[in-house]
Amino acid sequence: MMGSLLRGGFGRVVLLVGMAAFLGGCASDLQKRYDLAIDENEELRRRVIASDSARESLEVESRRLREENQRLDRTNTELSQALREISGEMEKMGRGGVLASNQPDLGQMPSGVSVTTRGTDVVIGVAGDVLFAPGQATVRNEARSTLDRVASVIRQRYPNNTIRVEGHTDSDPIRRSGWKSNDHLGAERAITVQQYLIERGVPRDRIYSASFGPTRPRGTKAESRRVEIVVLGPGQ
Repeated sequence: MMGSLLRGGFGRVVLLVGMAAFLGGCASDLQKRYDLAIDENEELRRRVIASDSARESLEVESRRLREENQRLDRTNTELSQALREISGEMEKMGRGGVLASNQPDLGQMPSGVSVTTRGTDVVIGVAGDVLFAPGQATVRNEARSTLDRVASVIRQRYPNNTIRVEGHTDSDPIRRSGWKSNDHLGAERAITVQQYLIERGVPRDRIYSASFGPTRPRGTKAESRRVEIVVLGPGQ
């Protein structure tokens, strides 16, 4: 009887010990799994943080690029406007790169006459077709009033300045007019205007002529055919 009890008690002890060992093993396994889950969760959290940080960086960069693009658009608009304004002003420019808006106020000038400045010089340009018939160097009768007005301006506004009368032509070869070259035609026209201005009171010792022929063309051939009466700046 006693032996049976001992054997039964021992068996229960063995069973309990086995169960304890089993439960201990399970607990250890669960702890490992728990620890692994914690590590995985921490790694996931770090990845989420990194992803959020990267997304924020991308958003910041995207905003910066949008702002930069808007700034460039504004700059492009401003440059386009400035270019249009410059192009408009260039159309008004006289020879020598001087804006017509800088021209001196010489009062009302006849049709076909332009007034610009070239450095310190004042340039009174008269269209060749206004002054002369094609290939000729005799002043048209109807152009005399134009030169009278120019002579009056020179006498009143520039009594002490030296005057250079420049003859300019287009580049078409001389064929039937009898001149040896465009240089000769330009020279004769300049001399003709010089003499006319002298007759109208411009002092002979303050005026001379020069021919540039076709070497200083303007936008069109008609514009290239011209006489420029240059009032030289002080000291020239």
